[in-house]
Amino acid sequence: MTLTNRVKLSTMMFLEFFIWGGWFVTLGTFLGNNLQASGTQTAAAFSTQSFGAIIAPFIIGLIADKYFNAERILGFLHLVGAALMYMMFRAEDFTQFYPYVFAYMVVYMPTLALVNSVSFNQMTDPAKEFSVIRVWGTVGWIVAGLMISYVFLWDSAEGLAEGGLRNTFALSGIASAVLGLFSFTLPATPPKIQKGEKLSVSEILGLDAIKLLNNKNYLIFFISSILICIPLAFYYQNANPFLTEVGMENPTGKMTIGQVSEVLFMLLLPVFFTRYGFKKTLLVGMLAWVVRYALFAFGDAGSGTYMLLIGIALHGICYDFFFVSGQIYTDSKAGPRYKSAAQGLITLATYGVGMLIGFWVAGLVSDSYVLANDLHDWKSIWLIPSGIALLVTILFVVFFKEERVAKEEVLQKA
Repeated sequence: MTLTNRVKLSTMMFLEFFIWGGWFVTLGTFLGNNLQASGTQTAAAFSTQSFGAIIAPFIIGLIADKYFNAERILGFLHLVGAALMYMMFRAEDFTQFYPYVFAYMVVYMPTLALVNSVSFNQMTDPAKEFSVIRVWGTVGWIVAGLMISYVFLWDSAEGLAEGGLRNTFALSGIASAVLGLFSFTLPATPPKIQKGEKLSVSEILGLDAIKLLNNKNYLIFFISSILICIPLAFYYQNANPFLTEVGMENPTGKMTIGQVSEVLFMLLLPVFFTRYGFKKTLLVGMLAWVVRYALFAFGDAGSGTYMLLIGIALHGICYDFFFVSGQIYTDSKAGPRYKSAAQGLITLATYGVGMLIGFWVAGLVSDSYVLANDLHDWKSIWLIPSGIALLVTILFVVFFKEERVAKEEVLQKA
C-alpha cells in the first residue's frame, strides 16, 4: 500500500468515527435533557441504529458489490447524512427528531461496511495492515469526545442547562459533509461482478454472504456476535446518562479513556492473534464485558471512581478483541467477490439484530429500576448485562473450535 493511500484511508477512518462519536455517545443524555424523552422513546431512538444496520447488507449487496464503486457510494451517503444531521440539530421535540435520526441511521450504518471494504481492497495482508488503519477511527472518536467535554463544555452542568448538547449534531454534520466530499478522492473500489454477468436475485440482494453460515464455526461466531451485542447496547444507551447521574464530571471526555485503550489494544491485535489464535482473542474480549459491567455495578463517583474508570478503560479489550477481530475473521472467510456483502452481514448480526434486541432489553431493564426523582438503581441494571455476557462466553467456549489454518495464515503473514 502506498503512503498516499495509507494517509487517505486513515483520514477516512478518522472522520467516519469522529462523526459517530460526536453525537451518539451523548444521545441518551441529550434526549432526556433537551427533548424530555421518556425511557421508551430513548430506546426507540437508539434502536434506529439497529434498523439501519439490518437494512445495510441489502444496500451494500445491491450496490457496492454489484454496480457502483464503494467510495462513491460512501461519499453520497455522507452528504445525505450531513443534511439529516442539520435537521436533527433543528428538531424541537422527540416527534420531530425521530424521523430524522431514523433516516440518518439508514444512510450511516452501511458506511461502516463500506469503509472496511475500501480499506480491505487496498490491502494484501489485512490481518497485519487493517488495525493500523482502523486505529485512526478510534482517534477520531476520542477527539470528538474531548471536544465536547473540554473544548465546548457542552456536557458540563452549565452546558447541559443551556441545552448545549444540541450542538453535537452541528459538529457531526460538518464532519459528515467533509467526509462526503473527501470520499470521492479515495482509492477506487470497483464492484467485483464483471459486466454482462447474469445475477440471481440472491446475488443482487447480497444474500450470497449468508453461505458463510454453512460453516459451523462461523455460525457459532455469528450467533455469539448477536448475543454479545445485547450487553453492548446497555453501554451505548446507559453509560453516559449513568455517569452523569452519579455525578462524574466531564463524563463524555472521561469516556474517551475507553477509546484510548482501544488504540492500544488495536495495535496489539496482530501480536495476540499470532500467539494465542482467534478463539482465545474473542474469549478475552467477551470476559472483559463481564468484568466491566460488574465494575459499573459496584463503583461510584466518590471512593469507587477508580472502578468506573477501569470499567471504561476495558472498552479497548471489549471492542477490539471481539468486534475488530470479527471483521478480520469475516474478511478471511469471504470470497473476493463478496467482501462488502460479508462485512454487511456481520454488521447485520452485531449493530442490527443484536443491538436491536439489546436496546429493547436495556430500555425495559432501565424502566424497571427507576427510583424516586427519576434516579435509577444502577447496580441492578449493570449486573444484568454482566450476566448475559458470561452466558455468551460459556456458549462460545463450548461450541467454537479453534481454527489452526487461520492461525497459521496469520503466522505466515506476520
